[in-house]
Amino acid sequence: MQKMDSIEQFDQLVESGEAFFMLKHSTTCPISQAGYDEYAKFEKTGIENLYFLTVQDSRDLSNHIAEKFHIKHESPQAILFVNSDVAWHASHFKITAKAMTSAKEENLK
Repeated sequence: MQKMDSIEQFDQLVESGEAFFMLKHSTTCPISQAGYDEYAKFEKTGIENLYFLTVQDSRDLSNHIAEKFHIKHESPQAILFVNSDVAWHASHFKITAKAMTSAKEENLK
């Protein structure tokens, strides 16, 4: 799991067409911590290309993602990007390792 801080880094990754997950995470919210814990559990399944941003540190990037992909900002929020577009997203208690595994299986064949 890699932390992402810049719009430029994010845009380069999107433009590559590579599939990846992104988690928007707040360091001050217990619900967000639960989402982060599920994301970490998902990482243990051997999935690669997991990124996260901390909303307090990367507000510009968080807003950029919301605006560019027309997804209302929420925190926590997990997003799967495939072929330079959003294939799946979930927020709050819908962020589970099981849900992300299903999203991966359905969208990355």
